[in-house]
Amino acid sequence: MALAGMLAVFLAGCGASGARVDGARDAGRAFEQALASRDYRAACGLLAPETRTQLEEDEKQACAKALEEQELPVPGAEAGAEVYGRQALVHAGGETLFLSQFTGGWRVVAAGCTPQEDKPYQCVVKGG
Repeated sequence: MALAGMLAVFLAGCGASGARVDGARDAGRAFEQALASRDYRAACGLLAPETRTQLEEDEKQACAKALEEQELPVPGAEAGAEVYGRQALVHAGGETLFLSQFTGGWRVVAAGCTPQEDKPYQCVVKGG
């Protein structure tokens, strides 16, 4: 019984702090709000550098215009955030955002992601 209690305490300590979870969730929410208000310049500012570069290279145009042309899902009700070290998943309605923590804060590395049965997520926007 004591061993089970110690294991539970240890495992609880492995989780991300509330501030890290809140930071990831807030960054995901800000990205979704920028998309919802069609502020693609602001949304591009929330992308990870490699993701932004990949999007611009793939679409051969500036980020804001390229992001506008993507078929990203309409933001839905937020279901929550999961943080694993410097990586996070933010679930918003039927899609998932993947984020990484950089020196300047959390940035979106993949957006418009949906799970595929027995396969990795399929993402509309992602880094290389």
